[in-house]
Amino acid sequence: MLDPAAPQLVVNSRTLYFSWLPADPDAVAALVPPGLCPRPDRQVFLNQYIVDDETQTSGFGAYSLTYLGVSLVGVDAPGGLNPGGWWSHYVASSRRVREYAAARGAPVLAGRTRIEVRGEDLLSETEIDGTTVIQARCRVGQTGHVISSGHHRYFTRRDGQLLSSVYPFIAEPVAPFEIESVEFLQPGHPLYALRPANPLTIGFGYYAPRSSFAYPGGLTVHPVAAPEPLRPVHQVPANLARSGLPSGS
Repeated sequence: MLDPAAPQLVVNSRTLYFSWLPADPDAVAALVPPGLCPRPDRQVFLNQYIVDDETQTSGFGAYSLTYLGVSLVGVDAPGGLNPGGWWSHYVASSRRVREYAAARGAPVLAGRTRIEVRGEDLLSETEIDGTTVIQARCRVGQTGHVISSGHHRYFTRRDGQLLSSVYPFIAEPVAPFEIESVEFLQPGHPLYALRPANPLTIGFGYYAPRSSFAYPGGLTVHPVAAPEPLRPVHQVPANLARSGLPSGS
């Protein structure tokens, strides 16, 4: 098992990353734990990516992964351009990756992600227990000279504590790029709570045939404000309560 405190590097993964407004905002908000606050519009994000070869990682090996979650307010990544996010589901094909992520508080599931590009058509699928649960279709162009870089901030929970990590990334997105459809295919699966509204409303997104990022070496405990103490309740003496007289008389 990899040391969960050790940083890990991934280079040139094939990455589809975007967000949408959900069909059931209340169900999405219910996924966020106390101490964190979802955006008012309950924006959901999805990242599907594939690492094709073990030489692209510092220790993970080849694998595919899908993670989903809820965008937050008040906890932006460095630079303030990207909102922080709560990981609600983390679907990885590699046992090594799942063990590493679970030790850092990620809500891991076993599954596989596929991304196929034929001409301008991109099809991505996330599979759990041999069944496709998420499917997206996009129109994609070619990579140019534009580079997208910055940081993401994601939250997990371990041993009753909220943990925060900042992930640097560099990506080479394609242009043009358009998301045509996003389908959650299994109404009985917990992932279904995150399904998009109809009509589909996209927040942000890109597809990058080459996207690199790092898992940071350390996790920061996110402070959670203690609840305010309850104020003492003024008790009405039993004889006054029975008499109907006001207690202040």
